[in-house]
Amino acid sequence: MYAVIKTGGKQYRVAAGEKIKVEQIAADVGQEIVLDQVLAVGNGADIKVGTPLVSGASVKATVVAHGKHDKIRIFKMRRRKHYQKRQGHRQLFTELQIASIQA
Repeated sequence: MYAVIKTGGKQYRVAAGEKIKVEQIAADVGQEIVLDQVLAVGNGADIKVGTPLVSGASVKATVVAHGKHDKIRIFKMRRRKHYQKRQGHRQLFTELQIASIQA
C-alpha cells in the first residue's frame, strides 16, 4: 500500500516503513505526526485519487532527525559588466519514518 502526500510544497510517494526527507517541520525528534494532505492512495492495482484530497485518509510518521542538505553554490555573472556574485545555500530538512497509512 502506498500514498501520495503533499508537504512543504512538494509531493512524495510513500509506503509504510520508508524513510523520507521533507522540508523542515516544527516537531521534536521522536514525536509522531499525522500528515493529512493525502492526494492519492493505492493498493496494488486499485488507486483512489482525491479531488484534490482523499477524504478520511492520513499518514502517520515519526520524526527521526533534523539536518541540512549539502551546500549548493550559486554563481551569477554578467559578462563585460564587471559583475560577479557568489552565494551558497544549505536547505533544512526533517527525516521522517513512515509508520502507517490510513485510507
